[in-house]
Amino acid sequence: MAPRGVDVHPITPSRFYSAGERLIIETTVSEDRPMNCAAAFVGTAVLVTTSLVPAAAAGITVQGLSVGGTEAALLLPARPKGAIILLAGGDGRLGIGTDGSIARPGNQLVRTREAYAARDFAVLVPEGDVDLAAAVGAMGKYGKVTVVATSRGTLRAARGIAGGARPARLVLTSGFLTDASGDAENVANILGSAAALPPTLVVHHRHDSCRVTLPAGVEPFLAWAKGRARVTWLDGGVTEGDACLARAHHGFNGIDDRVVSAVAGFAAR
Repeated sequence: MAPRGVDVHPITPSRFYSAGERLIIETTVSEDRPMNCAAAFVGTAVLVTTSLVPAAAAGITVQGLSVGGTEAALLLPARPKGAIILLAGGDGRLGIGTDGSIARPGNQLVRTREAYAARDFAVLVPEGDVDLAAAVGAMGKYGKVTVVATSRGTLRAARGIAGGARPARLVLTSGFLTDASGDAENVANILGSAAALPPTLVVHHRHDSCRVTLPAGVEPFLAWAKGRARVTWLDGGVTEGDACLARAHHGFNGIDDRVVSAVAGFAAR
């Protein structure tokens, strides 16, 4: 049965995921700024393998949903122990189909969505314009809801919380956190006060050189949060191309498993 307030598109039975090959579309759209509506995605399809999702994940079902009129993909394990909502970076446009397929899955959170479902979380991956309060309400039937946002998605998470969304926990990866991150548009400025901030985990790469998510923004955010936030620093991996894209340290290239472990551990508390 679909969550209240969520329309399930009539689709054929479930699609199954398992370990092995995944198709990732690498785009040249930077995550640090919105893409013009008229701009076209230019990318290369790359077939890669991953060890993040064990064979047991073959039991995960995927379906397309409409949350307040916004398309989303829902991944369901057999017995969910909680819920995770993943907010992508960039302009948030993922090309989600009515069957839950995702045309542009290169974003770090999106490309690891199956790994969270494999850890028994119900996972919602919406398009960027989703009403976060409605999404949190819809996912509550699966247990405690954690919102996980990356890059420009952290701004959408902050606006959602400012607008009334009340997730149990919040994770901000490669975030626009404070003025020291490099941009006056940031989570602290959007919220104004940390009073509405749920228990929050910041996940940041020590060498993120994206000009608007600099590591220098983390400590001021922790001070602003007044005990409501903690940080997990990551290092290593590889960086290629634009510093604000998914294949740079900004996108935790090469260390997806460590991001998933940190986020899933926090969400399970």
